[in-house]
Amino acid sequence: MTSLSLRMRHLILLACLSAVATSLQADEGMWLFNSPPLKQLKEKYQFEPSSQWLEHLQKSSVRFNSGGSGSFISATGLCITNHHVGADSLQKASSEQHNYLKEGFYAKTNAEEIKCADLELNVLVSMEDVTARVSGVVKAEMSPEQANAARSNAIAAIEKESKEKTGLRSDVVTLYQGGVYHLYRYKRYDDVRIVFAPEQQAAFYGGDPDNFEYPRFDLDICIFRVYENGQPARIEHFLKWNSKGPSEGELTFISGHPGKTDRQLTSDELAEMRDHDLPYLLSGLNRREVFLTAFAQRNFENARRVREDLFGIQNSRKAFEGVQAALLDPEILGSISAREKKLRDGIASDPKWQPVLAAYGKIKQAQEETAKILSIYHYFESSRGRETGSYRAPRAFYSTLFKYARRLLRAGDERPKPNGERFPEFRDSYRESLELDLFSSAPIYDDVEQTTLTDSLTDMAGRFGYDDPLVRQVLAGKSPADRAAELVKGTKLKDVAVRKQLYAGGAAAVTAANDPMIALARLVDDPARDARKVFEAQDETKQQAYAEIAKARFAIEGTSTYPDATFTLRLSYGSVRGYEENGKPVAPLTNFAGLYQRAAEHNNQPPFDLPKRWIDRKSKLNLQTPFNFVCDADIIGGNSGSPVVNKANEFVGIIFDGDIQSLVLDCIYSDKQARAVSVDSAAITEALRKVYDANTLADEIENAK
Repeated sequence: MTSLSLRMRHLILLACLSAVATSLQADEGMWLFNSPPLKQLKEKYQFEPSSQWLEHLQKSSVRFNSGGSGSFISATGLCITNHHVGADSLQKASSEQHNYLKEGFYAKTNAEEIKCADLELNVLVSMEDVTARVSGVVKAEMSPEQANAARSNAIAAIEKESKEKTGLRSDVVTLYQGGVYHLYRYKRYDDVRIVFAPEQQAAFYGGDPDNFEYPRFDLDICIFRVYENGQPARIEHFLKWNSKGPSEGELTFISGHPGKTDRQLTSDELAEMRDHDLPYLLSGLNRREVFLTAFAQRNFENARRVREDLFGIQNSRKAFEGVQAALLDPEILGSISAREKKLRDGIASDPKWQPVLAAYGKIKQAQEETAKILSIYHYFESSRGRETGSYRAPRAFYSTLFKYARRLLRAGDERPKPNGERFPEFRDSYRESLELDLFSSAPIYDDVEQTTLTDSLTDMAGRFGYDDPLVRQVLAGKSPADRAAELVKGTKLKDVAVRKQLYAGGAAAVTAANDPMIALARLVDDPARDARKVFEAQDETKQQAYAEIAKARFAIEGTSTYPDATFTLRLSYGSVRGYEENGKPVAPLTNFAGLYQRAAEHNNQPPFDLPKRWIDRKSKLNLQTPFNFVCDADIIGGNSGSPVVNKANEFVGIIFDGDIQSLVLDCIYSDKQARAVSVDSAAITEALRKVYDANTLADEIENAK
C-alpha cells in the first residue's frame, strides 16, 4: 500500500484546495428526492427535472439488502446492479461443481433462473416528514435513557402503523444527525432470481491493483429478475435503455443509496474517528484479510468459499485507508475546521441561537462516555444496519452460526415485549426481513466457520487478556481453535428446519435446545446488552445536540442543503468529464481497444488476463465501443450499482467505483480529481450480444421486437 499513501498525500492537497473553493457551481450533493437541487441544476445546466421525472427515477431505483443499489430495466422485472453487489447471491448459489461467481452465469429461459437464498430488494414508494412525532416525545427533564426509550417507542409506533395501513415496509430514517426524521415506505421483493453475470475476471478486471483506479475496463454488472406470486413481476417504472451511452460533457444523474458520509459531524467526532474508530476498523480488516488469504490459498475450493468475504474485506480496507489519509492531512482538517468555525461564529453572533453552542460540548462529552464501553460494544455487541438489517458480526464472534444463535436467543427474549420496547431488528415492521435472513438456505461450511471463529476468539483474548473472566468463560478452558471446533461441530443451527422450529417455539424452545452456540450467545448477552444500552443513550444525547445545531444551521445557511448519507435513496448529478493527473490529461471514456491493449501490456497475466471467450470474440467486437467512463457526481460506498441516466431519464451507465481521489468524499466534497466510475451502457449491450450470445436478454433490455 506504499503507492496509495504517496499518491494520497498529493491528492488530499488538491482535494483540500478544491474544497475550500467549493461553490454553487460545483456538482456537490447527495440530495433527497423530496428536496432536489432544482435551483442549482437550472442555474448551471439550464435543466429542471419535473416532479414526474423525479418520481419515475425514484420508483425505477432499487436498494439491495446486501449493500448496494440497482434499477429496473424492463417491465418484466429485470433489475441490474454490479457484479460485486450480486456476488453475495452468486456465492451462495454456487457449489464445488458450479462456481457462478468465478465462471459467470446466463439463464436463457425463465425456468433456468436461480432463486437467491436471502436477497431482498426495496423500492422507495413514498416519504413523509415525521419529525414532530419523533422529536415531540422527548422532554427536557428526561435522562438520555428515558429519551432514547421514548423516541424508540414513537418510531416503532409510526413504523407499525404505516406497515399495517399500507402493507409496505416502513422505516423511520434519521437525517441531519437527528435534526429531521422521515418515514420511508418501500415495496419489498424477496423472490429474486439470477439471470446473468459475467466471469469475475471480466467484472473485476485488473483486480485489487486497479481497485479505486482509473482508467478502467470492468464489466461490473449482474442482472436479476424479481418475481411475485411465482411469476415475473410487472414493473410500471423502469428505465428505458440507451445503447449509445453518454458523451463527453453530458449532464448525468445518479440515483442510488450512498451508505454513509460524515460531512456534518463536528471536528471532535471526526478526530475521534481518525484516532480511534478508523485504526480499530483497519486493524480488524487487516487481520481478517491475512487469515482469509492464507485459507484461500490452500486450494481452489477454499478460495471459492471465501472469495466474496475476502473481496469485501479488501475493498473496505482500501476505502478506510483513504478516509484515514484524508483525516491525517492538516490541509483537509483545516478546511473542516474552517467550515465548522463559520457556522459556530454565525451561531454566536445571534443571541437567539447562542445557547446552541453548548451542543458541541454535549457531543464531545457523549463521545467520552461512549469510549468507556466501546471495546465491549465492538467485540461482543456490534451493530446492524438500521435501514437494511444487515448484520455486522461482533468482532469476537466472526461466525454465521453465532449470528443465527444470537438472533434466535434475542427473538425469544424480545418478541414477547411490547413492540416499542424491543430492539429495532425485532419490531413487527421488520419481521419479514429478519425471517428472510434467519431462514436463509445459503450453505454453511464448517471449515470456514472454524477458521473465522478461531481467529476472532484469538483476537478477543489478545484484546482483553487470557485471564479476563469473560474471556475465560468464553474459551471454557480450551484454546481458541479447540473451542471453535467444539462450537461449530456441536451446534445444530446449520439446519434451516431447526432454526425455524426454535424461532417458532420462542424462549422456552431456545432454552430447551441446549445448543452450544446458543449457550455462547447467552453467556455474552448481558455484557453486550449493557454496552448497547450505554451506546444508545449517548447516541441519543448526540442526536439531540445535532438536532439543535441543525436548527441553527437551517436558520443561518438556509434549508437548501443535503443531509449526510444514510443508505437511503439520493440524487446526485454531474457531467462526464476527465481530469488532470501528474500533469497529464485523463480522458473521461475508455473503450474496448484499450482493454485489449491493457492485456497485451501485461502479457495477459493475472490480474490483467482476459477470459478465453473475450480473446475468441475480439474480431466480432467494435473496439471503439465505449467501455467505462467517469463523471464528477457526488457518490460514496453504497452507490455501487446506481443507474446513471441522462436528461431524458434513459439508462446510460451504472456506477461501480470511484477513483482513488474520491476517497476523501466521506469527509468533504471535491471535484478537482474525484470521479465516479461507471460501466457504459454501450459496453453492456456490445458484450451481451457479441461476447455472451445473450441476444434474448439484450432484446428484452432494449425492448426490441
